[in-house]
Amino acid sequence: MCGTTLVLAFTIVLQGCGSIGQPLYPAVHIPSQVGDLTVVERGDNLDFNFTIAPLTTEGLPLKKIGEVELLVGPNQSNGFNMADWVKSATRVDVPTPANPGPVSAIIPVSKFVGSEVIVAVRVTNPKGKDAGWSPPKIFDVKAPLADPTNFRVAADPKGVALTWGAAGPSQFRVLRKLLPAGKEDPQQKPVLLATATEPNYIDISAEFGKTYQYSIQAVRENIESNVVGPETFTPADIFPPAVPFGLTASAGLGTVDLAWNRNTEATFKYYRVLRSEEGGPFVEVASGLEGPVYSDHTAKSGKHYRYQIVAVGQNGRSSAPGEPVEITAQ
Repeated sequence: MCGTTLVLAFTIVLQGCGSIGQPLYPAVHIPSQVGDLTVVERGDNLDFNFTIAPLTTEGLPLKKIGEVELLVGPNQSNGFNMADWVKSATRVDVPTPANPGPVSAIIPVSKFVGSEVIVAVRVTNPKGKDAGWSPPKIFDVKAPLADPTNFRVAADPKGVALTWGAAGPSQFRVLRKLLPAGKEDPQQKPVLLATATEPNYIDISAEFGKTYQYSIQAVRENIESNVVGPETFTPADIFPPAVPFGLTASAGLGTVDLAWNRNTEATFKYYRVLRSEEGGPFVEVASGLEGPVYSDHTAKSGKHYRYQIVAVGQNGRSSAPGEPVEITAQ
């Protein structure tokens, strides 16, 4: 009786546990294959960037990195063979990072100038296991691009003027960083402001009283110069408005009516009207005009007059007088 009871109890226990599955093997923690390797020739170096993925090939968090192997070697004219390439390639020094994420490395370009190279990277776990080399990148290495020279930043009536020297035809990246309260923030990166085709640029978007850092970089095809700068500059309103132009005069009964082209500067404030009577000196007859029109009701019939217009900015600076117009009052 007791034996029968034990058999039944054992059968119930087995039924409650369900079926027995496949045995679970320990995870091997192999880093995922690198898929975003980029190569840039910058100055005297080849610049490599890639990312070590946060998950292993099994979809588990990557906790330990064994080694990062980054190789640069000549392209093979008789067809690419990975094993042969590995033997002939040059290893790039990449310190093993403590955690997954972005990785950067450089190697002098001098050894490879004028040749086509192949670049690949692989990441191993502490036991030397890996998921294979990244897809090979083919890169045509050329002579380094000279850095821009004599980089200058100065005030300009239209904004901030940047000028520099160039060794040859190139495009140029204009980089800018705003310094809040004029203080440097190491975490803040400059942004691409514009791409210029000539060695000069005017930043018309700069605001008075704000502090900026400007840098410049030459670019030609797939090579870049080093970034030159930064130059720090705080634009200020130091320029007068543009000289008014297009002045016309028409004589009416007991009046001379003037009109001219409106100034478009954001810093413009008002106009002054100067008048010369019968060849005499110019004297001010009106001021504080916001619009480009004026009627001179003090003109006397039969007298000959000349008129000029002066623009005044918000900073109090006056333009030179515009071209005069002559008229005889009716």
